[in-house]
Amino acid sequence: MADAELVHYAVDGAVATITLDSQHNRNALSRQLVTELFAGLEAAEADPSVRVALIRAEGKVFCSGADLSEASADGMEEGARRIVELQRLIATMGTPVVTRLHGAVRAGGIGIVAASDIAIAAEDATFALTEVKLGLAAAIISLTVHHRMNPRAAALTTLGGEVFTGAEAASYGLVTKAVPADSLDDEVARVCASLATGAEQGLRESKKILNRDLVERIDAHGSELAVLSAQLFASDAAREAMAAFLNRTK
Repeated sequence: MADAELVHYAVDGAVATITLDSQHNRNALSRQLVTELFAGLEAAEADPSVRVALIRAEGKVFCSGADLSEASADGMEEGARRIVELQRLIATMGTPVVTRLHGAVRAGGIGIVAASDIAIAAEDATFALTEVKLGLAAAIISLTVHHRMNPRAAALTTLGGEVFTGAEAASYGLVTKAVPADSLDDEVARVCASLATGAEQGLRESKKILNRDLVERIDAHGSELAVLSAQLFASDAAREAMAAFLNRTK
């Protein structure tokens, strides 16, 4: 699978669509997928015809979070720093980023959701910050997740690690809007078309204002949380829990 493209990029009019397609590991954030996602976002930012970048996924899962097979084999600090950088790129690029959310959205994948400017979810999509179940913490994605979610909801979902729906994600502030699954594509298309009417300078400068506090948060705490994340992944408790999880999913 290493040679297969895991992220597809296509432009239609003013919208660049970036599609996660790593279904063999439930669109997990492997090194290859993250690298290709970076490339897609940077291509959208560099294209003067693009006004909106849309992130979506193939398969039944939007993103399952970290690739635990890589996490259990290698040190995670470099990977954690790349996820911090990914969230920062989404927040700082002048092009608005929209996420289309269906199926399961888990752990590190929720960082992509929270970093994006607008997130549209199916009401029956499911979300979970599962790190706590594995002896980990939602460390690097807390940079964006805790910026979006109200504090009580953040405590409930982070400490409990339980599944919540797209409708609940909207009420918590994690996503912009939740719609019936059969209306998801139409609503995403409507939002992208609306954003595409914005002038490049207007979109860029408005996004800077909107995300100023978020970017400051990432710059102030990203490095320390990447170190913490790597330390937790390397702990005996987490390694045992991840090994048990991987054995169950084989």
